[in-house]
Amino acid sequence: MSAVVRDTWGWVLDARALIDQGYSRCIQLRDNKSHLKCRFKRRCFQVLKSHYTVSASAAVDEGHTDMLHKTDKPSKKRKRKHCELNQGELDSQAFHEKIRAVVLEGTKSLVDSARSLGYLNGVTDTEDEPLPSQECSLAALCEMAKELPLVDDEEQEQCVQPLVAADGCTSHVDLFSRVTESEADWATVVTLMGQEYVIPPHTAFLLSDFTRIQPLVHFGRRFDLIVLDPPWENKSVKRSRRYSALPSSQLKRLPIPTLASPNCLVVTWVTNRPSHLRFVRDELYPHWGVEVLAEWFWVKVTTSGQFVFPLDSHHKKPYEVLVLGRYRSTADNATSSSVTSEVPVEDQRLIVSVPSALHSQKPSLSEVLKPHVGAEAKCLELFARSLQPGWTSWGNEVLKFQHTSYFTLTPTDDGADVPEGDATDKSAVTAGSSSPGEPSPPRRCATTVD
Repeated sequence: MSAVVRDTWGWVLDARALIDQGYSRCIQLRDNKSHLKCRFKRRCFQVLKSHYTVSASAAVDEGHTDMLHKTDKPSKKRKRKHCELNQGELDSQAFHEKIRAVVLEGTKSLVDSARSLGYLNGVTDTEDEPLPSQECSLAALCEMAKELPLVDDEEQEQCVQPLVAADGCTSHVDLFSRVTESEADWATVVTLMGQEYVIPPHTAFLLSDFTRIQPLVHFGRRFDLIVLDPPWENKSVKRSRRYSALPSSQLKRLPIPTLASPNCLVVTWVTNRPSHLRFVRDELYPHWGVEVLAEWFWVKVTTSGQFVFPLDSHHKKPYEVLVLGRYRSTADNATSSSVTSEVPVEDQRLIVSVPSALHSQKPSLSEVLKPHVGAEAKCLELFARSLQPGWTSWGNEVLKFQHTSYFTLTPTDDGADVPEGDATDKSAVTAGSSSPGEPSPPRRCATTVD
């Protein structure tokens, strides 16, 4: 069960189970539609130890974060006096003090409940295997695709293309200037740009950067839920060069009012930088016509239920913030009566889960947001790095975590649903065990699925 605990504090989620529930039935097209068991690699969610050790009991259990000690060598950097903290650091400290009790008490309650059900007890069910390759050249391909001519008005009317043709055969797809849609009831393993990807059922996606988002607009669909995970600017990203950051001011250009249905729920992942949080609350949401409703916190814990970082760490916090709001256009407010029937969004709820060891892979929010948007809601993720069943996704790395190197694929005899708990079967065939090769450069309307 992906939502292990639900209570007044929030939820404990099994993030890997959230992924796997979309792949209980899977076929591989190139092998005459052979049936597969498909599971995201468990190794990615086996965060066994906190980045700090504890001399007595876990910080989550007792709250004694002052008893945590670094496991690596002490930093050689000169420690600054408290009076030398800059304004940003003072703001961070003030924000942390405001929410500290909620994070500490709520996490302890949720973790205790999960442990009583046999979850977050430190037990692992995976063999010692290396993490999948994180190399991804999709962003570079999107950059190359910018050299292609823009789609003209006539082609915009045909901005959607099927991943697989109606006769069951594979089709030619243009991933960079058209929304690709899979209407299959099962997940499918297909070859795109010379690489194998697992595509969940009933999903649509556009692989493009910020300058080529127009096909999503011309898709003509309005969404009841929009989740954003922007590539925020910060020093860590700049040093690591993992991805290209986007200036905050550029986010205002996202066509949220065009994509949002009346009273659409808008959710934005925000780093623990107060300036980013203020920007979302005071500038970005008002610019789009989005009313701020609540702040939630994603709390990251180990498989034993400890914070992945000490709660009071000055370097990294074990939580991230989500800002939730409702799109309220003037016309919608004047005519819509659905506001009164909305399920209220409570403030300061916690989402506790073991984080992925893969950089920037966030847990799916489908389970926790369903009550606020309805089971039949049309959902969109912006700046996505993976796909979700029933969702539309956009980003310049939108297929990154769909590569078969992140999955364990096991041939099956028939199309029966896959039973839980057998992904570590010794007969399993691990897909993409070697580092994936480089995809071919983009070719307009010539990339094939084979």
